Amino acid sequence: MSERGPRERMVFSAAQLIRRDGVAATGMREVAAHAGAPRGSLQHYFPGGKEQLVNEAVGWAGRYAGKRVARFVAALDEPTPGGLFAEMVRQWTDEYEAEGFAGGCPVAAATVDCAESTASTREAASAAFATWTGPVAQALADMGVPEQRTVALATLMISSLEGALLMARAEQDVRALRTVARELGPLLDAAVRH
Repeated sequence: MSERGPRERMVFSAAQLIRRDGVAATGMREVAAHAGAPRGSLQHYFPGGKEQLVNEAVGWAGRYAGKRVARFVAALDEPTPGGLFAEMVRQWTDEYEAEGFAGGCPVAAATVDCAESTASTREAASAAFATWTGPVAQALADMGVPEQRTVALATLMISSLEGALLMARAEQDVRALRTVARELGPLLDAAVRH
């Protein structure tokens, strides 16, 4: 994190705090402290205040998730849709088993906290999900899933993962994550053209 400039550190820190505490409980002072940035720099970098910072953190999270797709595919000896989904899920089961259930998806947290109250944050969250869905759909197409099904299946994968994350945090158990990976894998693999 230290090679990032103060602005980037604050966006990253906001995403980390939002994924743990939600938008409402994430204050500008906490973000500056977490980022190791002077508080005065918040106004400089984010003249739109907390709303701008939250929206940028949500955008960062969507780009991060989208970029991870290529890494997940590269980790597979033989890329399959079910294998990709299992990798997406494994990232979270590994985190929860190693660190506990404190963190979730910052895009989901911002959606829950702001979808009705802050139009710009709802729009940022919608864009972040689209930024994540695109690379998943492209990976599915590259694996032989017919083009007309890739976006629908990518949506199914992401929404199943998000729901399982909520259940895992509520239950303090990775059961839901393991279940969606096991149950969706064969359905996803069956979508490949032979």
